Amino acid sequence: MEPNSKMWYFQNFNILSSLSKTEMEELSKLVSMRNSSKNQIIYFPEDTSNIIYFLKAGKVKISKYSEDGKELILAILGPGEIFGELAVTGESKRNEVAEAVEDAIVCGLSMHEMQRMFTKNPKLNLQITKLIGFRLKKVQARFESLCFKNTEDRVKSFIKELADDHGKKIGVGDELEIKLNLTHDDISKLTAVSRQNVTGIFNSLEKNNIILYDRKRILVKDYASLS
Repeated sequence: MEPNSKMWYFQNFNILSSLSKTEMEELSKLVSMRNSSKNQIIYFPEDTSNIIYFLKAGKVKISKYSEDGKELILAILGPGEIFGELAVTGESKRNEVAEAVEDAIVCGLSMHEMQRMFTKNPKLNLQITKLIGFRLKKVQARFESLCFKNTEDRVKSFIKELADDHGKKIGVGDELEIKLNLTHDDISKLTAVSRQNVTGIFNSLEKNNIILYDRKRILVKDYASLS
C-alpha cells in the first residue's frame, strides 16, 4: 500500500479499529483530503458544524477566544486524532477555532456519511461517544486545575498530561520525549498562567532536572515529580 494513500493513513486511527477492510476502503473514498499549511484556519466559530475531521499528519490546535481577543488553547492534537466531533451531538455551529500549528494533512467526512457509518457499525458510534466523553472529562479536569491548583502545579499537571498523551520513551531509561513545538506563550494559553510565570516554572523544573525544554520538544526526565 502506498504510504501516502488515504487507506495507509487511516490505519493509524485507533478509533477506526472496529472498521473492516471493506469499510475502511469505503471511508477512504468518502473523505476529502487536503493539505493545511502552518497557521491556516480549518474552521472558525459560527461555521456550520457538519463535518468531522481526521488529522493524518501535523498538529492542530483547538482554541477559544474571549471578547477582548485573548486566546485559550483547549487542546493540541497530533496524527491519528479526530476533531470537530461535537457535530455528532447535534451541534449546529462551531464554538471554537481549529488551526494548523504546523503543516498538516486533514481529511473531512460529512456528518451525513458518518451517521450512515454509525448505522452500519454501532461499535464505531460507541467509540466516538467514548471519545467525546473522554474529552469532556479532560476539559473538566483542566477547569478544576484552574480553580484549585497554584500556577506551578497547573504547569506541572499540564506537562504530565502532555507526557501521557504524546510522550514517547527514548533510550533505555524512563525519559519521555514530547515533540509538539510548544512555545512558552502556547503553554501560557493552555494553562492560564502568564508567560513570565511559565518561563520561571520551566527554568525551575530544568534546574531540578525534572524536564529539559526547547521549542522542538519537552524531555521529561523525572515523570514522578510532575504529580
